Amino acid sequence: KMQEAYLLGHPGVKNNILHGGQGPLPHFPKGTKLVFHFQTLLDNFERTVIGDSRKNKHPTEIFVGKMFKMEVWAVLLTSMRIGEVAEFWCDAIHTGLYPMVSKGIRLAAQGKDPLEGQKHTCGMGNLFHYHSTGFPELDELMRTPQPLIFIVELISVGDPFSYQRESWMMEKDEKLKVVPSLHLLGNALVKQGRFREAAEKYQEAVVLLRTVQSREMPGDEDYINLDRLIIPLVLNYCQCMLELEEYYEVIEHTTELLDKHKDCVKAYYKRAKAYAAVWSKREARRDFQMVANLDITLSRLVQTELNLLSERMKEKYWEDKERSVRSLFIRLSNLME
Repeated sequence: KMQEAYLLGHPGVKNNILHGGQGPLPHFPKGTKLVFHFQTLLDNFERTVIGDSRKNKHPTEIFVGKMFKMEVWAVLLTSMRIGEVAEFWCDAIHTGLYPMVSKGIRLAAQGKDPLEGQKHTCGMGNLFHYHSTGFPELDELMRTPQPLIFIVELISVGDPFSYQRESWMMEKDEKLKVVPSLHLLGNALVKQGRFREAAEKYQEAVVLLRTVQSREMPGDEDYINLDRLIIPLVLNYCQCMLELEEYYEVIEHTTELLDKHKDCVKAYYKRAKAYAAVWSKREARRDFQMVANLDITLSRLVQTELNLLSERMKEKYWEDKERSVRSLFIRLSNLME
């Protein structure tokens, strides 16, 4: 049975050493090549095996600091000695991108291109369909992010920067390929009410897209397509911030969005909700009005929101008045004593 041994400084990761390794803990500077075998198990009663690198001709290799997609693997491996076999339980927050990584490893083992099906053929639109991985058990994991168990054997630790150019180095296509997984993982975390973690996933996807966009010419088709992908991710991030009551964060990000996209109804609506929450009545009314102007079908919703805003402002007015009368009364009482 897995011991309750949490990996120091890494929430959501438990480890259990099955077979001790040799020598001291290696030094793992950035760029160090790690060669290992792994088995992936579901965290269910049967501990169903859904991945096993020993079925491939060669062990798996990653480089410290270069494995963006499965950062947790670098965490696990750099806690091990050479020859060690350990079992790690990882919470769903660490395993959301495992299906994409596993697909790449499987295709590479079959001698196929790990980016198969994601080629840049006509503009960038086709890169962003939520493709099936082609492996039903991996598709299931994409639909339902969940904890996984990894049984890992660290085979060898190479010299830093002894590598050739590797696919893990996150070229443009790879960055783009990861975005849909981050988006889906964010959505799944929202359904679980884990808004802080969901916001991190949306933010990670936005950073990736903006990194790619910074190398495109503003106004080009690819630049515009990237903008279209960024908008829903920023809006989802803002919705999480509304749920977490971080209203000024919502105002900042929606304002930035509206500077570039003046007709983004959802951005006006979320900013209006944030302004209302921080008692900025004039700004909230202005944004709610913009929502109704841009989309007449939302007029009734806007009217409800405006009525609610008026009610809340009245309540606040009387509460403030009562508070100031009470404090005046206390001050007068103190003077008379």
